[in-house]
Amino acid sequence: MERDDIATERITTPSAASVVARCHSGICHGTLGELLQGPVDDEDGTPQIGLISLPIRRYSWVHFQPGETAGEVPGLGAKRRCQRAVDLYLQRTGRRLPPGRWHHDSELPEGKGMASSTADVVATLRCLDSIFDTRTPASVVCDILREIERSDSVFLDRYALYLSGRQAVVRRFAYMPQYHACYIDEGGAVDTERSGPALLSYYRSRADAYAANLQRAIEAFDRGDAAGIAHCATASALLAQGVLPKRSFDAMLAQRARFGADGIVVAHTGSVIGYLFREAPDPARMGALSAFFLDLGHQCRFVRAGF
Repeated sequence: MERDDIATERITTPSAASVVARCHSGICHGTLGELLQGPVDDEDGTPQIGLISLPIRRYSWVHFQPGETAGEVPGLGAKRRCQRAVDLYLQRTGRRLPPGRWHHDSELPEGKGMASSTADVVATLRCLDSIFDTRTPASVVCDILREIERSDSVFLDRYALYLSGRQAVVRRFAYMPQYHACYIDEGGAVDTERSGPALLSYYRSRADAYAANLQRAIEAFDRGDAAGIAHCATASALLAQGVLPKRSFDAMLAQRARFGADGIVVAHTGSVIGYLFREAPDPARMGALSAFFLDLGHQCRFVRAGF
C-alpha cells in the first residue's frame, strides 16, 4: 500500500490571508460512479472492495465565515459525517475553532453513487486546512475517512486503485484520460455500507472474471489507452448486473455502437449509468442521445469526466 508522510505541511497562503474576517472554503469533486469495481486483496490477502473512481466536474463546498457566532460543528446542520470530520480533525491537531459559522452546498445528489458524502467530508477537511493554514496529507485523510465511512478516492488528484473499506491506495496511475459522459439517474438510492457484504459474496462467485478485467484495466492505464479503459468499464458494469443491476444496461449496451460510445460507466453501488465518449458528441448526437434516454423514461445529463 502507498503511504504519505502523516505530518501536516505548512503552506504559504495568499496575502489576503491577513484579512481576519475572510471566508474559508473547501471544495471537492464527485464521481460518475466507477470505471471499475471489484475484489482486490489487501496486504493480508483478504478480498476487499476495490475501485477506480471516475471524477466529474460536479462539486461539494464547505465554507466557514469567521464572526461573532461560536465556531460550533452544528452549523453544518444535518451533515453528520462532516461534523464527525471536524471533531476528528480537531482531536488530531489539538486545535480549536475560532468564532464563526459553517455553510454547505453541493451539486452531488445523495445515494446515487456520485461520492456525495465523501466529497462533503473532504471539502470539510480542506476548509479546516484553510482555516488553520495547513495541508492534510492523503494518508491522514484516509485515516479520518476510515473512522467515518466506506469512501471513494476523491481526495486524490489522479486515478487510483483504491480499497474503499480500508481507505487505502493500492496504486496510482500516471495516465489521466478525460471523457465526455452522457448519463441518467434511474432513481432511488443505494445504501453503500449495507451493500458491502452482498458485493463481497458475489465477487467470490466471479473471481476469475473480475481478476482478468482488473488486469486488463491496469494494462490499459499503463499503455495510455483511453478506449481500452472504457471497454473495461463496460465489462465491470456487465459484471455488476449480477448483483446490483441497472434497468437500462441492456438497452444501452445494444445501442452503444449506434451512438459511437467508447464504453458504459455505472455507479456500482448507486443509481447512475451513462455512456463514455473520448470525443465530445456534437449537437445532433446529443439530441439523439437525449431522445433515446427519454424513450427509456429518463432525462439525460452531459458532463466532463476525468482530471
